[in-house]
Amino acid sequence: MSDRPLFLAPSVLSADFTRLGEQVGEAIGGGADFIHVDVMDGQFVPNISIGFPILEAIRSVSTVPIDVHLMIVEPDRYIERFVAAGADIVTVHVEACVHLHRTIQSIAALGATPGVTLNPGTALGAIEEIVPDVGQILIMSVNPGFGGQAFIPSALDRIRRVRSWIDERNPTCRLEVDGGITTANIADVVDAGADMIVAGSAVFSVEPDVATALADLRSSADRSGERG
Repeated sequence: MSDRPLFLAPSVLSADFTRLGEQVGEAIGGGADFIHVDVMDGQFVPNISIGFPILEAIRSVSTVPIDVHLMIVEPDRYIERFVAAGADIVTVHVEACVHLHRTIQSIAALGATPGVTLNPGTALGAIEEIVPDVGQILIMSVNPGFGGQAFIPSALDRIRRVRSWIDERNPTCRLEVDGGITTANIADVVDAGADMIVAGSAVFSVEPDVATALADLRSSADRSGERG
């Protein structure tokens, strides 16, 4: 296994919203390093999720940083409000930003960590120039918009390529991966270079509980590099 620390960021998109505060608490108690919040507007992706009131509610009960992934058009219009509502990290899509560098600067100026991501079919070169300016790069291993999708295997090569950029140009930047990660493939994702894992269904939709699910993910990740 790499000597990089591994961060787990459960996605509340898969949580039971009738007891969201309780589930956030269970995740944190079970060892979550971040809470991941997916924001969808029904335009950039074909789904609508949550907005400012839910983020504020999560912020009120979370004792760990909140990682907000904006899957929305014109994210610049809302960044200030998301930071005010509790986002510690704000990740935007390169496809949604006309002036990506300006958007990243705006997030940093508001005191949040800027992150960038792109869809699985978008060439990695679209983010290459921004690597030195962000604190987090997110590789989508599913097409964004819905939870519970299967991992896209070609994401592993994309992770490796971005890891090489980060190591060369911005070693303190986290490399996050989101989509279809389970105990069966997390070791491959970590081996490829990820150090921050988003998991929704694999945390909130398995038995017996959230804490056990997180422990199983971390244990499976610890086995990375052991297979010959």
